[in-house]
Amino acid sequence: MGLDTFAARTPQDEALSDEDRAAFAGIELCGGMHSGADGSFRGKVYGSLIESVTGVSLYQEWIAPEVVREMAAAFEACDQERVAVEFDCSPVESEQLRRFFQVCGERGLGLVGWW
Repeated sequence: MGLDTFAARTPQDEALSDEDRAAFAGIELCGGMHSGADGSFRGKVYGSLIESVTGVSLYQEWIAPEVVREMAAAFEACDQERVAVEFDCSPVESEQLRRFFQVCGERGLGLVGWW
């Protein structure tokens, strides 16, 4: 089963404003068939890492903005190097995830899971 993860204002509204999309500029995460740019990524690739760091599973239809802010804080507090080694990803990817959740938190965006 795959999982694409999208930043969104509400569970029913996945359309981001131009300003929202611009805020994600420079964040490069693995994409899927329908994700990988403008506030989205392939959640299946990072699911275990994210759940380990934040305690939150991406396998939900909607993750509210306040929870995403907590996820950003968890990434801020974690040891990026340890996470990279434990989950066989680059420290840059871990940092990109932190930035993704930080942008969501700052802009009041939640996450929509599509699988």
